[in-house]
Amino acid sequence: MAIEIEDKFDVPVDYEIPDLTGVRGAAEVVGPRSHQLVAIYFDTADLRLAARGITLRRRRGGADAGWHLKLPKAKGVRQEITHPLTKSAKIVPPDLAQLVLAFTRGAALAPIAELDTRRSVTLLRGPDGRTLLEVADDRVKGTVFGAEPHVERWREVEAELIAADDDALLRKVGKRLRKAGAVPADSASKLSRLLNGAAPAPVPAPAPTSPGSAGEVVVGYLRTQVNALLAQDPRVRRAEEDAVHQMRVASRRLRSALKAFKSVVPDTRPLQDELKWLGNELGEVRDLEVIRARFGKLLGGLPDELVVGPVAHRLGSDLEAKESQAYDRVRVSLGGERYFGLLNSLEALVAAPPLTERAGRPAAKTLTAVAAKQWHRVTGAYDTAQAIEDQDERDIAMHEVRKAAKRARYTAEALGMTELARRAEDVQETLGVHQDGVIAQELLEREAETARRAGEDAFTYGVLVGLERAAADRAYARFPKVWKKTTAAVHGILG
Repeated sequence: MAIEIEDKFDVPVDYEIPDLTGVRGAAEVVGPRSHQLVAIYFDTADLRLAARGITLRRRRGGADAGWHLKLPKAKGVRQEITHPLTKSAKIVPPDLAQLVLAFTRGAALAPIAELDTRRSVTLLRGPDGRTLLEVADDRVKGTVFGAEPHVERWREVEAELIAADDDALLRKVGKRLRKAGAVPADSASKLSRLLNGAAPAPVPAPAPTSPGSAGEVVVGYLRTQVNALLAQDPRVRRAEEDAVHQMRVASRRLRSALKAFKSVVPDTRPLQDELKWLGNELGEVRDLEVIRARFGKLLGGLPDELVVGPVAHRLGSDLEAKESQAYDRVRVSLGGERYFGLLNSLEALVAAPPLTERAGRPAAKTLTAVAAKQWHRVTGAYDTAQAIEDQDERDIAMHEVRKAAKRARYTAEALGMTELARRAEDVQETLGVHQDGVIAQELLEREAETARRAGEDAFTYGVLVGLERAAADRAYARFPKVWKKTTAAVHGILG
């Protein structure tokens, strides 16, 4: 995987690449060198990838022949995933096809276009001989496949950073190219330019809502979280760091918003249930990621004499193997019709939400009342928990306080009430430290029993249980102070 940072320019047929010697930051200009590149692009019949700015191609020629999948990431920056050339020119490698399942929703991928490019490459190198930037001058023949193939020819120039820590160099080169007559490209990619008249299947358009209304704020937030969920999907399939956590957070924020704002967007209970299902499917991997990192940190902080037996293996490699198996189960879930149905429902919701009369009211007054209601749920759960005499039952009830605080936090975040969100997070995090410590103790006790049955010394597990219990007890003891400070602050915010 690589991150592309580039600027693209449209140029006339008789354009001349300017002299790039003397550009500050580059010591040497090498080239130009020519390559012939032939790329076959793949998409669904209704161009679902093109509609989202995603390109999937098989390219021959040049230094990077192979399969390339380019996913949108940010303005001027794209995530590119590569795969070696395969024997078949018509079948997408399964691991790449998996990465776009959230967008194809299981529809077949087939060749849709070909780009035949005569590329002239000029390299800018640093004092150490390292390539810093590449300027590609492309003369392109594009063909859209179909009953009546459509052919276009054009020329364009790309300046791409190879050493991605020198944005200033990219700007300087871009300035020279523009001064010579280049203009910023109208299309994000060659394929999007070629398909301009092919009318890709549109991503659901934003729902019409009144400016400044409660509906505009809520639907805008929902759309942001749907996009966040989709953006994490390929990263989860690749088991990238923090991807499962971010996807799970997006699903939880969506579910929380649908619950909190039911007076604006009603009748979403089935969708909430499906989001809960997705969160649960992601939960096993996330829990194993967290606990493995947690135990690794604890073990790393112990003196050598306190680490007895193969405890590091059991709490490291064994848990990692379980995590890998859990990832396999997640990939199965993300490749199923239930998940595709959820994505379809989410996109349909933000495109045409069943808005109530309240959706047309001013956002500030309408939604502040929702935020206050969510916080009152937190205080109500706290009062209920404190009225319970049995300690174990009270601890279980305090977990409901944490869940209510998380929902209040997400609601406040959706409304831009950052101070209220921060206060709710304080409650959530403090109770979370206690809850995580309790869960960690239970897992350690199970691992200790497994070790004992295998004839291993369980001493270190006892040490770790003690550390977890102490951390949980400290959080529990700290909570009354956090609660008092938080409730006073929230009273000032909500009045």
